[in-house]
Amino acid sequence: MSKLLEELKEYLNKRNQYEHVCTLLYWDMKTGTPKLGQAGHVEALTHFSSESFAMSTSEKLGELLDKLAEPGEFEELDDTWKFIVKHMKKDFDRNRRIPAELYTAFVQAQAESGNAWEEAKEASDFSLFAPHLQKMIDMTREITGYTDPGKEIYDALLDQYEEGMDSATIDRLFEDLKKELIPFVKAILAKQQPENKAFLQYFDPDAQKKVQDMLLDYMGFRQEAGSVGETEHPFTLSFSSKDVRVTNHYYENDPLSSIFSAIHEGGHAIFDQNVNPEYDNTVAGSCNYMGLHESQSRFYENILGRNKNFWIPIYDRLGELLPAFKEISLEDFYREINHVKNSFIRVNADEVTYCFHIILRYEMEKAIFRDQIPVEELPALWNQKMQEYLQITPANDGEGILQDMHWSDGSFGYFPSYLLGSIYDGMFLDTMREELGDVDQLLRDGKIGEITKWLNEKIHWYGSTRKPKEVISTVCGREVSAEPLIRYFKEKYAVIYGI
Repeated sequence: MSKLLEELKEYLNKRNQYEHVCTLLYWDMKTGTPKLGQAGHVEALTHFSSESFAMSTSEKLGELLDKLAEPGEFEELDDTWKFIVKHMKKDFDRNRRIPAELYTAFVQAQAESGNAWEEAKEASDFSLFAPHLQKMIDMTREITGYTDPGKEIYDALLDQYEEGMDSATIDRLFEDLKKELIPFVKAILAKQQPENKAFLQYFDPDAQKKVQDMLLDYMGFRQEAGSVGETEHPFTLSFSSKDVRVTNHYYENDPLSSIFSAIHEGGHAIFDQNVNPEYDNTVAGSCNYMGLHESQSRFYENILGRNKNFWIPIYDRLGELLPAFKEISLEDFYREINHVKNSFIRVNADEVTYCFHIILRYEMEKAIFRDQIPVEELPALWNQKMQEYLQITPANDGEGILQDMHWSDGSFGYFPSYLLGSIYDGMFLDTMREELGDVDQLLRDGKIGEITKWLNEKIHWYGSTRKPKEVISTVCGREVSAEPLIRYFKEKYAVIYGI
């Protein structure tokens, strides 16, 4: 190992200590910090984030990366460190253009905005969040102007979350989905099922937590390398492949929400736990392509979790943990978890109409950054699009524009990644069937471990070292297309609804 590489590793180790503290502070703020303690955590998070940012844009780091990028030094690196140096230099050149005082202000504004969003959501009052949202929009514009000068703002934001994907590509994929799914959903709704009252009763939240543990174990989540917390909005957080944490929220009258959040976040966590451990605490580690990451959470949640065969080996266990399910047949359960209906809340939507929830948010973000829609007009635009795509109008801001936390921390451009993930899933399922055989039979036989192993080897192990289009090309041997997902929907739901 060259002296320069040793210096870089030592430097990164020191910077990672700041990152570790920031991650831990964020976890505690979301899972345990009392209301009066939030300000202290915000102050600490701002400090340590600023220190980490200073190290990521320092002259020392710039010199190390410049020297390691020189042909003589670069060719001596192994493939992993070539990737790390190349991508760190790219990030360094972008980040060093952000004024330090602007970054510090942004971190503080993020934390304050997150707290304001929680308060506004609880009160279902958008006006409490509006000034913070305006600030996040303005600061995102300003920062992106520094990091991606000359590039259209929203395309730059999309590229930050799913490198290589621009709005022209996403428009094409989403238009294909709208063309096929809008009439298909209308055909499904014409055969609408009544609400199953068996699911409208009390389900013990403590028992739901035991169900989550059971599901995580069954899927392949390693408890010795992870933990579980409780938050208003479920999420996954990763320190390294050895410490990956998930959260959930438990509703007394809606056990399916926590069940499928557990499976969804478990998919994220299994990805992070199975990245090559040599990549820990580097840019090669936990996958930074959000569409690819979402493909794994949504593959477990929908392709597997909403398949009746997934439940055959464990349905009795579900009934033992939540006794109400002893009185619900597997067939009734299967129909309920695939009950297509227009609903307000994205995270509780069925897998088909979920597509419209994401298309709505994508179009909202384009309206914000391209059409300059004023913040105060966003709730009305949201409601208008809910009516357009789902034929329903939210009764209040809590079940409308305030339902997601993403905009509170400036994660504009993230939402499309959810639907991109589903599009990738249709393609992964086709390839998995070619290579593993009958996926339904594997699930019936309780061999989900073989599916997890396939995903580990084909996708997870590589972390961020392959861009999404490279992954699709390598694993599936073709370009990104919405056709497999559309076909999956039509084949599955034509049978369920007798279309």
